[in-house]
Amino acid sequence: MAARFIVEADGGSRGNPGPAGYGAVVRDGDTGQIIAEAAEFIGHATNNVAEYKGLIAGLRAARDLDPDASVDVRMDSKLVVEQMSGRWKIKHPDMQPLAAEARTVLPRARVTYTWIPRERNKDADRLANEAMDAGRDGRQWEPKPKAAVAVVDEPPLETAAPKAGWAAPADLGTPTTFVLLRHGETPLTPEKRFSGSGGSDPELSDKGRWQAERAAEALAARGSVQAVVASPMLRTRQTAETVAARLGLEVRYEDGLREVDFGAWEGLTFAEVRERYPDDLTAWLGSAKAKPTGSGESFTTLTHRAGVARDKILTRYAGKTVLVVSHVSPIKTLVRLALGAPPDSMYRMELSAASICAVQYYADGNASVRLLNDTSHLR
Repeated sequence: MAARFIVEADGGSRGNPGPAGYGAVVRDGDTGQIIAEAAEFIGHATNNVAEYKGLIAGLRAARDLDPDASVDVRMDSKLVVEQMSGRWKIKHPDMQPLAAEARTVLPRARVTYTWIPRERNKDADRLANEAMDAGRDGRQWEPKPKAAVAVVDEPPLETAAPKAGWAAPADLGTPTTFVLLRHGETPLTPEKRFSGSGGSDPELSDKGRWQAERAAEALAARGSVQAVVASPMLRTRQTAETVAARLGLEVRYEDGLREVDFGAWEGLTFAEVRERYPDDLTAWLGSAKAKPTGSGESFTTLTHRAGVARDKILTRYAGKTVLVVSHVSPIKTLVRLALGAPPDSMYRMELSAASICAVQYYADGNASVRLLNDTSHLR
């Protein structure tokens, strides 16, 4: 399957305009490791021109690693992020061709843009300054041979330490813990019908509401959950709100946690899909890039948006224990990514309604699956 990368880019000018250079790094989207660097002295230019050139270099480096990759661009230039996201118009004639060039590197649908504070863009800033120093000395920047290093994605916005309940070895530092809760049953669940984000958005059944209550009791007994984030779909909202009310917490919604859109398969059983769309089903089972019939969404697309959602939650709640209420496919995807397992491993995981999984993420980029498909609270 296609890779997921994080591109951090920056540019600077000593004089604005003045001697200018850019820097960019490409990180593995799952581990945070720097896997490529780019920098260049570009002569006399403005900060904004240098920032755009850094963006282009970072996108090209990511494309060279995998032309099918999805990329999350992170820059401390509010101007570039807003313009490339389409929220601000590009009026300056020097910026227009650079923005157009950046959009040609990778398809727009596979690139997202996120603003980060300058202190979180240190590697790209360092490279930009190395490039400007090289230009001052009459030479071009050259990469320094070094091993790739996993770096903390971003510093915490909130820093309270988690309570006991999801213990981790002390020598690894304080992890961020995701307690992954699948929503309770809906009327479609016991019939094993495809129920994604493109269907009827069913509510919890009576049994599903009972399951949500039991999950709330179990999580309250652990006493360690400090935040609740959920998919915005009705069944996950109902499950999350039941648990959050018991914990005295508010629910924050994240669209990246919604279930896959199963297209024309919505509401059908596996047997019905196999009868009506046998070729599409075979392709879907054989490739993460294949989509369900019609307007369906591939697991490759899901992997990208679930990874972006994961990173956003890790940034906001670093060092905390977060209850993440979602669906079968996003939860399996997060577990798969934590294990470094191939896409077809998702077909080998059982995930019951209202079951609990737990994954811990460490500052060195590693992850540890602590629990999978726990339903003891429902017995």
